[in-house]
Amino acid sequence: MTHTTTETPWPGKISALTLFVEDLEATKRFYRDVFRLPVTYEDENSAVFDFGNTIINLLRSTAAHELIDPARVADPDSGSRLQLTLPVDDVDAMCKELTARGVTLLNGPMNRPWGIRTAGFRDPGGHIWEIAQ
Repeated sequence: MTHTTTETPWPGKISALTLFVEDLEATKRFYRDVFRLPVTYEDENSAVFDFGNTIINLLRSTAAHELIDPARVADPDSGSRLQLTLPVDDVDAMCKELTARGVTLLNGPMNRPWGIRTAGFRDPGGHIWEIAQ
């Protein structure tokens, strides 16, 4: 007897990432200017950007406590614990474009030992972004 189920496999795709930010206005402006994306939702504490397969929710760190309590929000200068990666066709060309948009690169472009070319930068909330080809 074959057992069939209509249940969606878990886990599925990641639908949203919430990034805690101290300066919502500066970070929102960064996302509009650097990624060239419109805000799809906003209120006094958050701004949402649609990256196609995942939404990024920028949330004021002061509003994050309610969301994650009893865990605590780390200070933005305490060090990075994640990196978000965006695929691009040409890392070098995108680095030039990002620099023209006012972005300061943390590293790259560089060839990595695992066979890809990357560069990294930080948003105003301290989150690390990588472009990879």
